[in-house]
Amino acid sequence: MYKLLALNIDGTILKNNGRLQKETKEAIEFVKQKGVYVTLLTGRNFLSARKVAKALKLNAMLVTFQGAVIAKTLDEKIYEKTISEEKTFNIVQVLENFECNIRLMHERYSIGNRKKIQKNLVVQTVLSTGDPFIYPTQFVDSLGDTLRDEPLAVPKIEVYFPDEEERDKAVKVLRKAFYGIDLIIQPDWKIEIVPSVVSKLNGLKKLGDYLGISLKEMVVIGDGLDDISAIEAAGLGVAMGNAPAEVKKVADWVTRSNEQLGVAYMIKEHFRKQQRLEFLRQIKINK
Repeated sequence: MYKLLALNIDGTILKNNGRLQKETKEAIEFVKQKGVYVTLLTGRNFLSARKVAKALKLNAMLVTFQGAVIAKTLDEKIYEKTISEEKTFNIVQVLENFECNIRLMHERYSIGNRKKIQKNLVVQTVLSTGDPFIYPTQFVDSLGDTLRDEPLAVPKIEVYFPDEEERDKAVKVLRKAFYGIDLIIQPDWKIEIVPSVVSKLNGLKKLGDYLGISLKEMVVIGDGLDDISAIEAAGLGVAMGNAPAEVKKVADWVTRSNEQLGVAYMIKEHFRKQQRLEFLRQIKINK
């Protein structure tokens, strides 16, 4: 019997156009009625994830910023880990030698450099993964100068490169120059920089400890390379049909794609067989 369902957002519960389908909402409501704790497991900032959670009527602790912030509200956190002010400044100093856009992801806002690169990836990302009214983004000419005047510790740094070659050069330098951080390689020549203790899996473990739920009692559904460790460790790991082969390889179950309502399909196929947890506990007590 599974007690927790963790869902990635982009490429999993959302369609490619960013829409949340009625069938997905209904399926998540169905599994909630079974007594299962439903959470979001995402690289998104907390405020953006919370907006999706509200659309799903979830009043749960959310694992956000790749696991760096676990919270129900920004005033109600059970875990937070940031890159220190000094290290954030030093990372920015190194990155400003490369052709890239940098976004410092604070819990309440982000700060990015105005540098123009091919395809203007930062603008695309701001429009596709955030709401400027909920999670404002400020652009400055020099992040280094800004941080010198106003130091900032952040849970995550996002960096966008014009091509693979420039990204790989920067990754090589960062790995050699800094310890205590992890670099998460994402599609479209993007990297995410987080504290080395941070991952979706570790975030899920911390949430499980808080709720008294083990990894083996969890279902994880995702589509990205950063979901692999959580999918592999869960009691039931599910890959979306649109996930890369590496993700499908470690999964226990492969569902339909996000365009084909894969989350709703998986929930109805599996959880319809599971009795309500409260009912099962009552039977156990009566015995």
